[in-house]
Amino acid sequence: MTKRIAFMGDYGAYSDMACRAATPDYETLPCDTFEDVFTAVYDGHAELAMLPVENAIAGRVADIHYLLPHSTLSIIGEHYQPVVHHLLALPDSKLSDIKTVQSHVQALSQCRHWLRERGMTPVHKSDTAGSAAELPKLGDKSVGAIASDLAGQIYGLQSLAADIADHEGNTTRFLIFSAKPQVPAPHTIPCVTTLLFRVRSVPAALYKALGGFATNGVNITKLESYLVDGHFTAAQFYIDVEGHTEETPLKNALEELAFFAHETKILGTYPASAFRKKG
Repeated sequence: MTKRIAFMGDYGAYSDMACRAATPDYETLPCDTFEDVFTAVYDGHAELAMLPVENAIAGRVADIHYLLPHSTLSIIGEHYQPVVHHLLALPDSKLSDIKTVQSHVQALSQCRHWLRERGMTPVHKSDTAGSAAELPKLGDKSVGAIASDLAGQIYGLQSLAADIADHEGNTTRFLIFSAKPQVPAPHTIPCVTTLLFRVRSVPAALYKALGGFATNGVNITKLESYLVDGHFTAAQFYIDVEGHTEETPLKNALEELAFFAHETKILGTYPASAFRKKG
């Protein structure tokens, strides 16, 4: 039986590359929206879902954070995908032919100086791989697309230039979701735990809520806040911490968190990527 992993975008998207790298035994399933990615797992069309949560240059993927509180899926893994932008074009095009370049707004912004130096006009599209897929239909040698080398292979395009981002180290962190938790046994491997919680907008609320992590020696690797329910009186926090919920330091920290926070939701405890050691 074929196992599938859902992602947002067309074949050849960076999310597709992440799926193929992290779960090579799974067939990739493209979806139109992030909500559709979750739904594919809910409806049984895919066993897993791959979603981007942050990029080293562009920052967090905001839409994902607003979907997580309502999701019933569990995080079972993380994957860091290098993002190498290519300028793709029709097979008979030359670099001097390219006048306009289409892609997702984030990809265009990450290559802004490279494009400006060559006098190329950026054109916003909904995603990178879709921009590449459109080139054969346009049949215009003056139009290029910024996308992955995988997209170029899939859609029969050539790469006129590789690694054209203005900054090095462009990497996207993805989370892998499943309908069923797959929590490693405690005290076996390094783990990350991701959770959400809310605090009232009063002095020292966050300080008190996070104090237990400090006193128990638990390292917080990511902390983000955003307002919820259209009000300014309550904030929801997303945090990644090192550790396993059944290991004493994190277990004690979560017990202290419960005194000062409410609506705490553990999204998953999963193996820490080896990529973290590079930081």
